[in-house]
Amino acid sequence: MNVMGRMWVAAVALVLVAGCTGHKPDDGDYVAKMAEARASKDADFQKESDPIPPSRKAEFLPLAYFAIDPAYNVPASLTPSDDQTVIPMPTSTGAVRRMRRAGTLSFALKGQPMTLAALVDLSDQNLNHLFVPFTDLTSGTETYPAGRYLDLYRNGTGLYEIDFNRAYQPYCYYNASYECPYPPAENRLKIPVRAGERMKAHK
Repeated sequence: MNVMGRMWVAAVALVLVAGCTGHKPDDGDYVAKMAEARASKDADFQKESDPIPPSRKAEFLPLAYFAIDPAYNVPASLTPSDDQTVIPMPTSTGAVRRMRRAGTLSFALKGQPMTLAALVDLSDQNLNHLFVPFTDLTSGTETYPAGRYLDLYRNGTGLYEIDFNRAYQPYCYYNASYECPYPPAENRLKIPVRAGERMKAHK
């Protein structure tokens, strides 16, 4: 078996083991750091006039989240794509963003094997940012109807962490002037992902 083949087997084994072993031993530290990151984001959004306009800060801040759950932080392997086709991604403003498939992320969540397409925006000069938009069974009820986003950055191993506790609402949720790409059909997860940012109940 060649090196790439061994890496693929190792990646799949890592994903499967993670799906069966439950939480990591340092869950308390992980939860504390995630809570700190959320508080920092609230402070930044409160301080700046973008993306939340001053007139809507009381409506959206502090941001609403699902409870931090380390089980939603899972290992994934990226199978690179050789497809150079430009994908026209529709957005919330009606404009089209030009993207290309970087590959397919394979992982296990709640004991179920899943995949998500990782995309690169062709306006990104070095194409190192992997854009992972998705919807799930909370979309439209508990989370933004058009989906949420995850961000990853390329590395040399092809192995990544997909942390749904870091899933965030598109900025067009707060401000309609933002241009937010819609997730492709293949990124529609068929389970509820109750992790990360959620919609706030407004009175």
